[in-house]
Amino acid sequence: MKRLPMTIAIGLFAAALTAPALAADLPTHYYKAPVFSAPHYNWTGFYAGVNVGYGFGKSDWSGTVTNGSTSPKGALAGGTLGYNLQTGSLVWGLEADIDYSWAKGSDSSGTGGCTSCETKNSWLGTARGRIGYAAWDRWLPFITGGAAFGDVKMAPSSGVSESETKFGWTVGGGVEYALQANWTAKVEYLYADLGNANCSAAACTTSTDVSYKTNIVRAGLNYRF
Repeated sequence: MKRLPMTIAIGLFAAALTAPALAADLPTHYYKAPVFSAPHYNWTGFYAGVNVGYGFGKSDWSGTVTNGSTSPKGALAGGTLGYNLQTGSLVWGLEADIDYSWAKGSDSSGTGGCTSCETKNSWLGTARGRIGYAAWDRWLPFITGGAAFGDVKMAPSSGVSESETKFGWTVGGGVEYALQANWTAKVEYLYADLGNANCSAAACTTSTDVSYKTNIVRAGLNYRF
């Protein structure tokens, strides 16, 4: 009877020694936690916003006896409306904006009606197409181009000013970034050419062509609906 407890004890001790070896031979299954991946930003939809920037350019006065050149420059600020459609990594868009402009420049070394003349732009708008590349999720570099329109105010030496609304073209590019929620921010550059306005002989002595070309650097903040 005394041998039975000892036999059981020896058996339990042997089992304890062999258990780790048996456990090492069993297949091991590891649980792999799922990897969280934030959804990619989608640019599709309508948006509206505001923009502010600075314009600087050139305005040439050219007539039979009138010649001169001004360099209009000044701040711009206004509103923006647009729509984007994303297909894969490409974002196709339409955008329009209208800005109040403080750009103006004068010349006191010209001839004829431009011995002391000034060119001023008090408003400027564009209607453009955009193509962007959304491979970097929330970053959207883009190129843009389309129509430009605005007023060209001409103040020659006679003191009789004239103003004409002109239509031209614009081209440029920039980058936009998606902020939190529905907000996006952008910076862009545009070159705009409004062609030639005409200063009549009544104001400029002789009929004079007045060109208006400008470079615009601006920032914008948009809200997507």
